[in-house]
Amino acid sequence: MPLDNPLGLPRTRRLVNTLQYQRVLKGGFRFGVGVFLVFACPNDLGSPRLGLAMSKRYARRAYDRNRLKRIARESFRIHGSELPAVDIVVLATAKAPNSTSKTLFSALGQAWNSIRNASWVKP
Repeated sequence: MPLDNPLGLPRTRRLVNTLQYQRVLKGGFRFGVGVFLVFACPNDLGSPRLGLAMSKRYARRAYDRNRLKRIARESFRIHGSELPAVDIVVLATAKAPNSTSKTLFSALGQAWNSIRNASWVKP
């Protein structure tokens, strides 16, 4: 399902409460893609949803955390229509704030490919 507004990320395409995050983090599959940790768990909604958790532990400054979130949302907007029905949580690692945008987009692209090709995902 393509996004109706390519410049926004509607509430229906986001994880919005603690229970949703916990379900993915505890019961999901984990992908380490260098500068990000990505957790994914199948959902029954018919479209992917994104959750972001950029910790102060690894990205001390607010503008670093905001930059990482902006890049993750943009990558999800671009590739979201190609993803199966999964809930996704993206976490930053210690290397993320010092990485270039190209590296960050590349890492997220690898994560989306891993999710798309995973055996546990319903076609």
